[in-house]
Amino acid sequence: MDAMVARLLLLVAIALLTGCQSLYFEPAGQAPEPPPRHSLAEWPDREYWSAVVFNGEKIGFSHLALGAAQAPDLFEIRSEATFVLRFLGFDKRVNLKATDLVRPDLDLVAFRYEYVIDGSAVTLDGERSGDALAVTISRAGGIDRQVVEARGPLYPVAATVLYPTVHGLAAGREFRYPVYSGELQKISEITQRIVAYERSTLFEGAAFRVQTSLEGYRVETWLSPRGAPLLEIGLNGVLISGLEDEARARGYLAAASLNKSEALIEFALVRPEQPIAAPRQVTMLRVALAGATRTVPSDATQRCASEGAETVCTVRTGAAPEPPAAAATAEPRHLASTFAVPARDPAIVATAHEIVAGASEAREQVRRLVAWIGANVRVSPADVWTAVDVLRKREAECQGHAYLYAAFARALGIPTRVVNGIVYSEDFGGFLYHTWVESLVGGQWLPIDPTFGSVPADATHVKLVEGEMLAELTPLVEWIGRLKLRVLAVERGG
Repeated sequence: MDAMVARLLLLVAIALLTGCQSLYFEPAGQAPEPPPRHSLAEWPDREYWSAVVFNGEKIGFSHLALGAAQAPDLFEIRSEATFVLRFLGFDKRVNLKATDLVRPDLDLVAFRYEYVIDGSAVTLDGERSGDALAVTISRAGGIDRQVVEARGPLYPVAATVLYPTVHGLAAGREFRYPVYSGELQKISEITQRIVAYERSTLFEGAAFRVQTSLEGYRVETWLSPRGAPLLEIGLNGVLISGLEDEARARGYLAAASLNKSEALIEFALVRPEQPIAAPRQVTMLRVALAGATRTVPSDATQRCASEGAETVCTVRTGAAPEPPAAAATAEPRHLASTFAVPARDPAIVATAHEIVAGASEAREQVRRLVAWIGANVRVSPADVWTAVDVLRKREAECQGHAYLYAAFARALGIPTRVVNGIVYSEDFGGFLYHTWVESLVGGQWLPIDPTFGSVPADATHVKLVEGEMLAELTPLVEWIGRLKLRVLAVERGG
């Protein structure tokens, strides 16, 4: 559980999501005139090192370096972010490296991105040609290719910290431009607004406060007149990045090896007023959710409706499901082979057919797949990128178990969707973020938890979003650390 929280922290490389309070900032008086503006060729500082603090603890560093490329009139932006988070007694390690080749106006020419999480690696190589961006995605078990329409200027995510200074720092200015995100594997629009010129006890001198929004989320950055990112704050103040020298920024590694705090658990755990006994036997759960404005999914298993400032959800599974008004239907994506769920990978297809050999009925195939995963894939805090990683390593977190099951099921022609939300943990006395699946069996979407070996999953599984790609998980950021929950009713059996 909570693999998705670690995965969402990859978005630090995009933006330290959402806003922050203005408790430590005040107007700095008249801003410099003319507005500070620096070209890449004459940038005052060629590199920046920053410490990253999550939930009050130093967890890693980020580094950005700017230099001239070998090709004439081009520049190279090198960026890196490394994190270590404690989870269930294990260190979760995330490393992101990016090299972007850009023109003087920061327009993207080519890139190479390398992402490693708990030893699982993904590499993206991209190049602009005409009105298209061609991307090659290399992962364990295969290569995917992506061609994205890219008319006009396109920028790398790493350029967002430089863009306002390239175009002039002045309060009131606003910029909109497209960026390609390797983490999301898509082009998204960035909005940046310079809102004030401020001083703070958190940094020296005065700086321009810049709000950056991406995919509906916001980070606040304070840029010095030299263009240096003095401070960044997100997740409502839970995630902070501030300039340090290289030695101090890298020094977190030694401290992290001694840090026994469960940062992910402490941040993500949602405790109800009273514990839930025997959660795996719960067939009906009614809860009231508060803390975010996102719409909660509603279907035959989970019925949700807004009641004032709360959303009340009733989840029914097991022997007492809510009867559907009509037979459910699948969409093409529920049988698709995707980056995370490569259902047409030869090893996935061969293993799936081997597991269900002799079973023609869908529900029996589902049970065999879940049983095989339970017997052959160890539950561990190891995070993965794809189902092939899980098949190769034979260990994974909940997200990996869900990916592998979904890949097997889709390979057999069973429509399956990956779902994400919260589930009750008896060990921690509260709800943790979790990933499971739903398969279309007998005209109904059947909730299945491959991690727990449950067919169907118990009713403490409250679905918040659907999807297996990071871009589909980003709405969860609004819930994590903010979600409040009241248990209204519980039933078992029957």
